[in-house]
Amino acid sequence: MRRTIIISVLMIAMLMLSSCITGDMESTHPVEGTIISITKNGNAITDITMDEAMRSGFDYGDIVTIKAENYTADAPIGTAFSDVDTGKTIVLMGDDGVVLAINFESFAEKSKLAEGAAITLTMKEKAGYLEEFNLRNLIRSDSREDFDSDEIFANFRNVAVGSIVPGRLYRSCSPVSGDARAPYAESLIESAGIRTVINLADSIEEASANMGNSPYYKEITDEGNAIFLDMTADFFTEESQKKTAEAVRFMIAGEAPYLIHCIEGQNRAGLMCAFIEALCGANIDDIVSDYMQSFTNYYGVQAGTKQYESISKTVTDFFQTMNGRAFPWNAVGKVAEIYAVNELGLSEDEIALLRNKLTK
Repeated sequence: MRRTIIISVLMIAMLMLSSCITGDMESTHPVEGTIISITKNGNAITDITMDEAMRSGFDYGDIVTIKAENYTADAPIGTAFSDVDTGKTIVLMGDDGVVLAINFESFAEKSKLAEGAAITLTMKEKAGYLEEFNLRNLIRSDSREDFDSDEIFANFRNVAVGSIVPGRLYRSCSPVSGDARAPYAESLIESAGIRTVINLADSIEEASANMGNSPYYKEITDEGNAIFLDMTADFFTEESQKKTAEAVRFMIAGEAPYLIHCIEGQNRAGLMCAFIEALCGANIDDIVSDYMQSFTNYYGVQAGTKQYESISKTVTDFFQTMNGRAFPWNAVGKVAEIYAVNELGLSEDEIALLRNKLTK
């Protein structure tokens, strides 16, 4: 009797499991759409809405297959670029719909897809990336009350890494983005006496739209002491390399204190600062620590956690891409210098001038 009961229970469990699997398969079906625009970062915006994707059975942490023309790729569904490693494809799903992207690279350039291309998303592996997604998924508040200081809220800090003298170089979120953080960044750059600004995110036209609310920033701009580079997240395109060289030359011609910012002061500003820090003698641990401070400020990511380790790979991947292969980390400064000369076209004299501006 007992044996019969056990067998019956096992059979019921197997039937329930089979039903769940069949239910998942039946509830998931391909979703089709069209690329309707390409952003300046090379992200492909589609006409697929988040509701449509979810009704088709897709959710965060799933791995899907993207098919369009001659392009096929597998990618997880997430909410932010940092949900995957540098150079990895991701399907971003949010209120603005479904977007195809590559972390720190151009999806449009890599896929050779353009506006009007038809795409199909099919399920590759349900919840196949869910554990990693939960590890990397970052949620932050945009309310000042949830942060311990104006500096943390605005992601504003002095970059005194390697041989860089305190008070020479700062980084922050944008003082002219028009969001909740901008007024705090504006006040902090005035208190720091910033004299030269490197805006990585905007064109002059984009920045000017909100400059009326940032009088100190406007004053710097009107004096010709701000450069607007409108850079993408991919530092290794020919255009981005040209703009990185422009940023260095603008700093050489300008006066400290300098401010480097993008929108959040997190990714583009983070990697630009990492490059400059390496040129100025910083070791890889200090470079990573400065980059990751933004994730501590915004999201509470703490050193020593798996989350911290996963996200910090952005920095090490950045330098390995710069070098073309792995290398001993004690040579990070040399890698940055060779890249500056061979790829950016900077001279040894210009690198020396930058170092003098920041370290003497």
